[in-house]
Amino acid sequence: MDGNGRWARERGLPRIEGHRRGAEAVRACTAGCLEAGVKHLTLYAFSKENWQRPPDEVKSLMSLLDRFLAERIAEIMERNIRLRAIGHLQDLPEKTRRRLDEGIARSAHNTALNLTLALSYGARTEIVDATRAIARAVQAGTLAPDAINEETVTNALYTAGTPDPDLLIRTSGEMRISNFLLWQLSYTEIVVTPKLWPEFSKEDFFAAVREYAQRNRRFGGV
Repeated sequence: MDGNGRWARERGLPRIEGHRRGAEAVRACTAGCLEAGVKHLTLYAFSKENWQRPPDEVKSLMSLLDRFLAERIAEIMERNIRLRAIGHLQDLPEKTRRRLDEGIARSAHNTALNLTLALSYGARTEIVDATRAIARAVQAGTLAPDAINEETVTNALYTAGTPDPDLLIRTSGEMRISNFLLWQLSYTEIVVTPKLWPEFSKEDFFAAVREYAQRNRRFGGV
């Protein structure tokens, strides 16, 4: 979800205003998923690298996340959305983590859409954590090295139990993956839009889905 800061800068506004507007785009995207029958949506909300931003901006982003969780939980429940999260969630402020845990618990039995927030997330870190978990299993004698396969790795990732993405939408015209779901995106179709995230609408989401539907997915075959 890229382009919040650029959107604000182009309008002479503080960066946090771009992030606030970006939070509104989340509603449009989830609405599009519900209408299209999409069952899984993962939003790259805050990366491990984002902690390196100025402290005031990080504090504002955490406050915005906390407010988003507080204000949207009723809508999440009304729309039958299941909230989930991946990443080093222990890095989040205690108040925000508690709010997130409450939302996850309240929505655990919802079935219309699985909405996963990637928070303090980095794909390389995820793969390192998965490797450590597998190594511990080998060390404990519960897993033989020769038995390790792709399924073993998949099941050790934060996203275990969630299907690999069919479609990655990258906003603001950026032509890179940016350390997002590196293992899971192996055969994912990518749609890049020049729209900045705060401008991303439900119609833009449907346009990306239509483009995806025209792709011929061969998964390495003929």
